[in-house]
Amino acid sequence: MNSLAYRLTSSPRWRRALGAGVSVAALLLSGCTGSVGEGDEGGGRVPGGSTGGSTGGSTGGAAEAQVAERSMFPRLSHAQWENTVRDLLRLDDRPGLSASFTTDPLGGVFDNNEAALQVTPGLWGDYQRAAEELAAMVVDDEGKLGRLLPADLPAEPEARAQAFIERFGERAFRRPLTAEERGQYLALFSRGKELYEGEEPFAAGVRAALEAFLQSPHFVYRVELGAGPAKGGLIPLSAYEIATKLAFLFWNTMPSDELLAAAKAGELATPEGVRAYAERMLEDPRAREVVGAFHRQLYDYEMYHDLNKDQALFPEFVPEMGDALQREAELFVDHVVFDEEGGLTDLLTSRTAFVNGHLAAVYGVDGNFANEFKRVELDAAERSGLLTRLGFLASKATARQPDSIHRGVFVNLRILCVALPSPPDNATGLPPDEKATNRERVEAHTGKGTCGEACHATLINPAGFAFEQYDAIGKHRTTDNGTPVNAADTYRLGGEPRTYADAVEFSQLLAESSEAHACYAKHWVEFAQGRDARVKDKAFIKELGEASRGGASTRELILRIVSSTPFLARVPAEAQ
Repeated sequence: MNSLAYRLTSSPRWRRALGAGVSVAALLLSGCTGSVGEGDEGGGRVPGGSTGGSTGGSTGGAAEAQVAERSMFPRLSHAQWENTVRDLLRLDDRPGLSASFTTDPLGGVFDNNEAALQVTPGLWGDYQRAAEELAAMVVDDEGKLGRLLPADLPAEPEARAQAFIERFGERAFRRPLTAEERGQYLALFSRGKELYEGEEPFAAGVRAALEAFLQSPHFVYRVELGAGPAKGGLIPLSAYEIATKLAFLFWNTMPSDELLAAAKAGELATPEGVRAYAERMLEDPRAREVVGAFHRQLYDYEMYHDLNKDQALFPEFVPEMGDALQREAELFVDHVVFDEEGGLTDLLTSRTAFVNGHLAAVYGVDGNFANEFKRVELDAAERSGLLTRLGFLASKATARQPDSIHRGVFVNLRILCVALPSPPDNATGLPPDEKATNRERVEAHTGKGTCGEACHATLINPAGFAFEQYDAIGKHRTTDNGTPVNAADTYRLGGEPRTYADAVEFSQLLAESSEAHACYAKHWVEFAQGRDARVKDKAFIKELGEASRGGASTRELILRIVSSTPFLARVPAEAQ
């Protein structure tokens, strides 16, 4: 936060705008010293914030005592900023301004990873320009301004300004303003008529306030100061901080007016209350979008586009296939998680698919589809879950051949969370050899007896070879270059070597393994917390993985995470 605070307080424009009577530093940073949340109405303190104390939907085990450090000031991602601006200003659509923002570097699997969400000098300039543009856009449009203002604002100018600052400020900061903040923003509001001469005084005040609110650290960051002193070595989050955390997890945007009201009313004061409210939030269509975004990033849907396939060999692979591959994956995950209330086992083994005419031709499914996606059941001997679907298979393939190595790497990294080392600098691609099968070429280059044996022969190749029965576009095949396909191999799971004949059997073994379920749980903890998993997360991840392996649905995993102590409390700053 310091870098942003410094740039805000050193802005010549805002120093001139506020004058000697109001300190920019105080205006933008007040509340960051621990006062925010201490006066929360409606039960800001969360029972169960102490170690292992939460019940009613949490795992309830000693593992919850292991709370990993995380930032007290995670920044909004660009997508979250867009959604929040839309909802805060009550716009019909996302403004789209973040398309020109400074791009965030890669920070892991998910785009909400706090490690990558820094405020650089370039991004601060982007925020400043966006705030000015948005404030002008709202004030210059009577319809937009009218939609932003509460209907019951007082008529008297000073009372009207105060009511606007209090109500808008609560929504912008996702918590009530402190008395000091109210005074400072009112002082700025009153200067609006001087800053924007010729504008109606109230509109000018709104414009000045909007610019300041949209550049505040309390808007740009999701501040988690906590509610009062530490309990049992942990600081419980305030009800408003929990509401904010839930909103950005389930909806990828700020809390709704109803959610802020629930925080004020004490509905989020216990883990049971948090879980109950979270269950309702999962019913919102926005939750489907966020759960879809989790799987889209985890399973690399973006790799399904711009695929180059040899048209002489695969004439059925048309340019628009990439969009169809992603849509199929999205419909499949949504069906499993929300319609069937399933979990990882179903994602890895279900034969239900959603195909249009192009996909049906590759799958070998009969019927009249055209461009419409219809639900079908795929051949049980050929398909089992997401790893046997066209998107994964075609994206992990070259123009002419399956890419066994990248298929195997994906399974190790994203399905099993195996920590593979980076490839050596002198690694080379497979040599061309039209006379050999794809598997033979991979084994000759990376298998036993080669310099790549350590990782490839035991981890990458066995996982990749399970998919030899699928060609470069994911179509099922029985021969390769005139030779019967060999998809059998052995991979170590649960401490034991497990042998399989093909991808269907391999998918079933993965679905039964503790490793795959722990990996899925780990990714959900990372996504929910907005950071990489750490050592102190291991016990909780193990419990969640065991629950998933035992049949707990994806929805249940999410609910256990949000009602757990690691989600509802944080480590004191001095302990980090």
